[in-house]
Amino acid sequence: MARKILIVDDDQKTRVLLKTYLEKNQYEVLPAHNGESFLAELRHHGDQLSLVILDVMLPDTDGFALCKIVRKQSNVPIIMLTASSDETDRIVGLELGADDYIAKPYSPRELLARIKAILRRVGNEPAAATRYLRFNGFTLDLAERTVVDADGKQVVLTGLDFVLLKYFVEHPGEVLDRGVLCEQTRGRESGPLDRSLDVQISRLRLRLNDDGKQPALIKTVRGAGYVFSADVSASHA
Repeated sequence: MARKILIVDDDQKTRVLLKTYLEKNQYEVLPAHNGESFLAELRHHGDQLSLVILDVMLPDTDGFALCKIVRKQSNVPIIMLTASSDETDRIVGLELGADDYIAKPYSPRELLARIKAILRRVGNEPAAATRYLRFNGFTLDLAERTVVDADGKQVVLTGLDFVLLKYFVEHPGEVLDRGVLCEQTRGRESGPLDRSLDVQISRLRLRLNDDGKQPALIKTVRGAGYVFSADVSASHA
């Protein structure tokens, strides 16, 4: 079955181009031209979606508002299309729960590469011998791709937040540089001014109640990267 992607963009030529290109690459595309049509498609197909692509600028709303709505009901990966010169758009989108962004102008080939990278990482299959990873009262379920706290309450994470946390938990005590972490979550290295990883780690700390000023779980190693400092145990049941 083809993976289903919901795209909202108010430019008709862009919608037609992306739909044609992605369908040639075996994806099913649901195009929307504004926020209203996007929400209608989301209500009808929400539980079937593999990925959502949001343009920031729309005639009746903006991509940020739609990102909030999606995140309230789903962990489906989100890619935001942003103005090339506006870093603020990118940071706000990531803080609201987007998984990646692409600056305009972009090529369909670049978008396809980002889609494949995200779905490959979100869709990784867990190792057969290990299902649960436990740390500091949290339990990470590799099969269900969920995290619960000591009280059994599920921690709300985006798909790539889960991938990032999983990588940290699988490498406790190791200093992981930014290039490695970006490669694991986005399939590419970060540029010198790219703050997307910082935003994602801040978001992950918040979800885990890890004090951003004095974090106990994900610690910053100045000039080197980050280290996951908790003790981790693994089991199959």
